[in-house]
Amino acid sequence: MTQTTGMPEAAAGRVADSAGNWVDTRAPSAWQPYLRLSRLDRPIGTWLLLLPCWWGIALASLATDSFTRFDLWLIAGSALGAALMRGAGCTWNDITDRHIDGSVARTRSRPIPSGQVSVRQALGWMIVQCGIAFAILLTFPPAAIALGIAALIPVAIYPFAKRFTWWPQVFLGLAFNWGALLLWTAHTGSLGWPAVALYVAGICWTLFYDTIYAHQDTEDDALIGVKSTARLFGANSPHWLRGFLVGTLMLLGLAVVGASLDRSVISLLIALLGPWAMAWHLTWELTRFKPDDTGILLKLFRSNRDAGLLPLPFFAVALLA
Repeated sequence: MTQTTGMPEAAAGRVADSAGNWVDTRAPSAWQPYLRLSRLDRPIGTWLLLLPCWWGIALASLATDSFTRFDLWLIAGSALGAALMRGAGCTWNDITDRHIDGSVARTRSRPIPSGQVSVRQALGWMIVQCGIAFAILLTFPPAAIALGIAALIPVAIYPFAKRFTWWPQVFLGLAFNWGALLLWTAHTGSLGWPAVALYVAGICWTLFYDTIYAHQDTEDDALIGVKSTARLFGANSPHWLRGFLVGTLMLLGLAVVGASLDRSVISLLIALLGPWAMAWHLTWELTRFKPDDTGILLKLFRSNRDAGLLPLPFFAVALLA
């Protein structure tokens, strides 16, 4: 284990890039390392995993012109499942990255490299989270259950991607946007092409926000040989981010059109305001992007919760139109 000498955050049981949160101040001390493993002190990741789920159920409702009580459970169940699977995924990531995390200033105070939790304890915690999430998944229709199980493949691969490709953010996108496919299928009973377009739009969005996030660690990543799109793009990052923004807008708009083929023109136009609202927010992020300012980078990354929420009110109004 990495020693905690010279690491005041770890010595105090805190994580360097997330101090003063509810886990630090309110959670029982025995639970704090496990809650930090699950990133419950940093809910942005849960939001980024959840929002494609809600996009999926919203567009599926547009496509079928229906919204039932079971859909309310799909919304709530996906929220619980996102929190649990994000926690399990982060725990798995920390297990596989424990030696890398110990070499990076921002991550060496995490529970495993700082010695707060053993690998065996972390594995047990991951299994508990997966078990509860699987129990929730079993309440979904059979096709959605199958998709949920298949989601474990990209989740398992992602932590290793930074070792063999300059595009680990693609693998993160494959894992984080799976909910778009799952929730569409849970509502409609089968997978449709608008859900696939929605899924790819989410991957473009992930490339946008996680490239911004990865710029925080470019110096440490270069020293230890970890690959990322931030290192790959370097000074050209703004141009690539603009491309991912356009891809997100176009593919999300295509998904909306596919889900609205049998709806009125008014409903379609209202729904299309959702992608444009999101694109406006991403443009705002791009204008403030400063690759060497870690404070700005983290703020912009976290603001993607709001970016992903923006389409949902338009989708809801379009369903009523």
